[in-house]
Amino acid sequence: MLLEALYHVPRDKWAYAYDVKTIHLRFRTKRDDVAEVHALTGDKYNWGGTFQELPMEKAAHDGMFDYWEVDVRPRYKRLAYAFKLSSGNETVYMLDTGIQHEPPAPPGELFEFSYIHEIDVFKVPEWVKQAVFYQIMPERFANGDPSNDPDTVEPWGGKPTRLNFFGGDLKGVLDHLDYLSELGINAIYFTPLFVAPSNHKYDTVDYKLVDPHFGTNETLRELVEACHKVGIRVVLDAVFNHSGEHFPPFQDVLKNGEKSKYRDWFHINQFPPEVKDGIPSYDTFGFFGNMPKFNTANPEVKQYLLGVAEYWIREIKLDGWRLDVANEVDHHFWRDFRQVVKQANPEAYIIGEVWSDSLNWLLGDQFDSVMNYPFADKVLEFFCGGMDGYNFSNEMGSLIMRYPQQTNEVVFNMLCSHDTPRLLTRVGNDKRKLKLCVVFLFTYIGTPCIFYGDEVGILGDSDPDCRKCMEWDQTKQDRELHDFYKLMIHLRKQHNALRQGRFRFLQATSNDPCIVYERLDDKMHFTVWMNNTDKPRTLSHPMETEDWRDALSNEIVKPKNKMMNISLDPFAFRILYRHLT
Repeated sequence: MLLEALYHVPRDKWAYAYDVKTIHLRFRTKRDDVAEVHALTGDKYNWGGTFQELPMEKAAHDGMFDYWEVDVRPRYKRLAYAFKLSSGNETVYMLDTGIQHEPPAPPGELFEFSYIHEIDVFKVPEWVKQAVFYQIMPERFANGDPSNDPDTVEPWGGKPTRLNFFGGDLKGVLDHLDYLSELGINAIYFTPLFVAPSNHKYDTVDYKLVDPHFGTNETLRELVEACHKVGIRVVLDAVFNHSGEHFPPFQDVLKNGEKSKYRDWFHINQFPPEVKDGIPSYDTFGFFGNMPKFNTANPEVKQYLLGVAEYWIREIKLDGWRLDVANEVDHHFWRDFRQVVKQANPEAYIIGEVWSDSLNWLLGDQFDSVMNYPFADKVLEFFCGGMDGYNFSNEMGSLIMRYPQQTNEVVFNMLCSHDTPRLLTRVGNDKRKLKLCVVFLFTYIGTPCIFYGDEVGILGDSDPDCRKCMEWDQTKQDRELHDFYKLMIHLRKQHNALRQGRFRFLQATSNDPCIVYERLDDKMHFTVWMNNTDKPRTLSHPMETEDWRDALSNEIVKPKNKMMNISLDPFAFRILYRHLT
């Protein structure tokens, strides 16, 4: 047993309260090195009367390590614990004081979870576990009111640039709510809606006013009310890392320099604030001089921005915020942000834009979720032929072990967005590969999101090409693809096991890009079979029972001699299920 690989700490994702009765423990060992791990648990004040030796399950793995997990329900909300590891004739114990070969003498020297305080339990909005999101850039979705078009508006469907406008607005979204409801989505994420000179609106000028090219504050209220009536939640984009250069306080700094009462609202490194050789003398988003960075540690700035966040939650009954460039804003601000937003709406969903490991923001005091770009990158790499099943299972295992289960259940999973090439473009315009990606999205852990138009086959390279106008002419839409998305959305919404059930790879081997995996809860068991190659394949896996059905056709599928054999065309899949109760 490689003792150096053993790891556990009594905090964050390794030991945490899942709810007011349950503690989750995780433990790490070297890959394929340990046969069994048990958690030795009890109450330190009554060890003999509460002791349990609980087997831990190998929940995931990556290229180097296995990750073990167990749910513990302590009788008195306190927990003392250690780990017992066995491999062949060797048994070792890991305690808070280190690793030893002799059994511990409880309750001393054990790890502790001192007490489950309900106020400390990381709670995420329950509705998000049932959500299927649809991301909309209002300027490119639909033009419902030509009277508010910009003077420079171009004909709908033209080639997008970083500067042009096509007249999309909130009335256009309102006009197509029936389309969205029929598709099956039940949540919308809008990119910024507030006054800004650009087409993307990430350079805000007025944080409490809907851009007049999109409509009015009353239009937004009407849209949100209409969405709520048909069961669709609404999340808006908050740009609190920076403002636009036309934001009045920044204009005051440009005008009055060091004498401006707003000088400390921003990070001005040298006066006068200006851009020389492409480098601003003040901090910005990237090096874009038109996006000056807020000093969110300034009490006046904090009060202003938190007021904006609360205003829209209360004003239009907003269901959450997506936070732009969230990783470049201080943690103190986000902790106060969560308090303000959750007080206004305890069920508000808070999503941070962080492109890498985000655990620091996902410990219950800041965000509920992040935009899961690492998920998108690994899924697309796999289904585009960049890795085999073994490495893909390692990558997914690593992602699962990044965060507590609460976050895994609501992490914001997407395959593309306004900041990446379109999904169909990323898979080389191969609809078979796209479907494999979408099946994985809708049968994986977390909350799925569709970028507008992907469901009808819109192509597009990197920004700005990915920000094309929505195609509303059905003769130009891929209706078969649309119906496929609709089918997958319905399947996910119909079965809790696909939303909150356990995820595990059943088959994922070296030098083979074909995979089999399962989703499982106490009522339903799903298995998903994928041929990620350009040749027909038959995949086999042991199946003890015969009560399997195809989830899409509902036909009975039986194993032969307790072995399920599934024949698949190139880049094809099959989803099987069985009832457990």
